Amino acid sequence: MNSAPRLKTALLGAAPLVFVLLWSTGFLGTKGAARNADPFAFLSVRFVLAALLMALLTAALRAPWPTPAQARRAAVTGLLLHAGYLGGVTVAIHLGLPAGVTSVLVGLQPLLTALLSAPVLGEVVTARQWSGLGLGFVGVLLVVVGRPVGTGSLSAGALLAAGIALACTTAGTLYQRRYGAGMPLLGGTTVQYLASALLTGLILLAQGGGTIHWNTEFILSLTWLVLVLSVGAILLLMRLLRDLPAAQVGSLFYLVPPLAVLEAFVLYGERLSLWSLAGLGLCVAGVALAATQPAGPRPRTHTHE
Repeated sequence: MNSAPRLKTALLGAAPLVFVLLWSTGFLGTKGAARNADPFAFLSVRFVLAALLMALLTAALRAPWPTPAQARRAAVTGLLLHAGYLGGVTVAIHLGLPAGVTSVLVGLQPLLTALLSAPVLGEVVTARQWSGLGLGFVGVLLVVVGRPVGTGSLSAGALLAAGIALACTTAGTLYQRRYGAGMPLLGGTTVQYLASALLTGLILLAQGGGTIHWNTEFILSLTWLVLVLSVGAILLLMRLLRDLPAAQVGSLFYLVPPLAVLEAFVLYGERLSLWSLAGLGLCVAGVALAATQPAGPRPRTHTHE
């Protein structure tokens, strides 16, 4: 009689780990796609396909569509978490910013989320969580230091793009946590991708178009990114942001760079240094501390229309 509730509890408990595992593969998929396409051409195709899939799921499951007010909030979330974050990261790497440097800059997101979650959301961040966040950031630095140094240039444009990605993912996490509690998951995510596709499409038109090489590497990368990242991982992220404090969700992103390093080792034979291994340990310890549920008032959320 109690098997169904226990199964649901187990699935919800595993959701953070599943999300991190899926999200970490995005770097490898993006690398394969970005080598064969203009950043905004690639992102436009990805967002359009993701929007179509989410719309089909919404219709097939007869899930509710967002109200006009919910759709406006979903569009803002999409522009920040999808177009802003993914666009900034992709452009930064395209302009030559080393992947390690990009990871460090975007890796500041959990600290910024925790710093802002108290005044913006009314969430309590404990000293234990601050210690975990600090350990996690040091771990990310060690992982990056332990990787081979790239040859990309630190151009102002690339640094600006990475900064925009950092600001967008932090703002998107806080905005979704505060205003997205009542958003229909499937229909709302469809709106997010439609808004993102509109923005990247307009940018693509403004720059005069872009080239896509439809080879095997690009098709496989695009398929993985759309199905696994843009559908599976994003739905998990929206659920986590609905059920958990923003700082707790943000701390999970500290595990992404170490896992990406491990995946690169398995797939491409890249060796891990002692610095990287030490960083992996700190990231795990930091997340264990930062993921502790804080005691305190419930976050301020807006669900009225």
